[in-house]
Amino acid sequence: MIKSISLVSLLFFFSMVSAQKENKLIVGFYNVENLFDTIDQPDVIDEEFTPESEKNWNTAKYEKKISDLARVISSMDKKELPSIIGLAEIENRSVLEDLTRTKDLEKGNYGIIHFDSPDARGIDVAILYRKDKVKVLDSEALPVRLPYDTAFKTRDILYAKFRLSDGKELNVFANHWSSRRGGMKESEPKRMYCGVTVRRKIDLLLSKDINSRFLIMGDFNDEPSNKSIMSILMATNKKKNIATGDLYNLFYDRHNNGDIGSYSYKNEWNMLDQIIVSYNLINRMDGFSCDFDSGKIFKEDWMMYTNDKGEVSPNRSYGGPNYYGGVSDHLPVYVEFSF
Repeated sequence: MIKSISLVSLLFFFSMVSAQKENKLIVGFYNVENLFDTIDQPDVIDEEFTPESEKNWNTAKYEKKISDLARVISSMDKKELPSIIGLAEIENRSVLEDLTRTKDLEKGNYGIIHFDSPDARGIDVAILYRKDKVKVLDSEALPVRLPYDTAFKTRDILYAKFRLSDGKELNVFANHWSSRRGGMKESEPKRMYCGVTVRRKIDLLLSKDINSRFLIMGDFNDEPSNKSIMSILMATNKKKNIATGDLYNLFYDRHNNGDIGSYSYKNEWNMLDQIIVSYNLINRMDGFSCDFDSGKIFKEDWMMYTNDKGEVSPNRSYGGPNYYGGVSDHLPVYVEFSF
């Protein structure tokens, strides 16, 4: 009788462990490289993505790109669609609606968080979320302001607060920081003020709740070791001597170890796309968490291009006016949480 009870207890234990392993939530980020519709909007500089332009951006090309992007997002995990996915370089809400209606993503029942930003080209950041997995409690666009250049305009930082299925809250920031156009050093102050914008919001939330949980994702146009991320945002790879409010960059060690990055410029890989989390999301046994090495880059052969020299890079949609028919010039990044 004792052996029988022990066997039943053991089977129950393993069934519980198995069930726990199935509880996961995937969060990803993807710079989708100029996801424009084909309609000329008079208030933004989007003329190059119209049928009349040198690019000859038309409905067939647009529909192919939408389908390809949906394939990428739905392929990150074989069993589960991402519960939260941040996107950069999208033109408007309409292209997001088209994306969520594709056959690969419609089963995710995605909601959309999007605000028009002051970017001159009209490209914004957005967040898609599965309405059956998370609930939106708050969202806002955080404008980036430069004290030395009041005329400066760039993408807003997108902030959203979610309630997860474990009942806890998660503060999420989707970013697309200012580019390196004009030189990395010359443009660095702009990205540092992007970091200031996010850090101020984090500190404000911490002042109200010291246990606040954070996830900061995006195309930062800087690498994990650059000042804007390390010194301003205070996101590092420290595993000891952690202070309240410190952040852990899930892609810092990958960058240090020389792993393939998320973006290739002149055949040199850069880790521009990253996911950063607060330490109370790492290695916790009492709920929603990930590990120090949980940051992943999603890459499949069909997303890549190999040139005559054998050099591999993400297969982009355009290079100047030349249409290549690829998905994006960036690779998506993601993290899987368990609970």
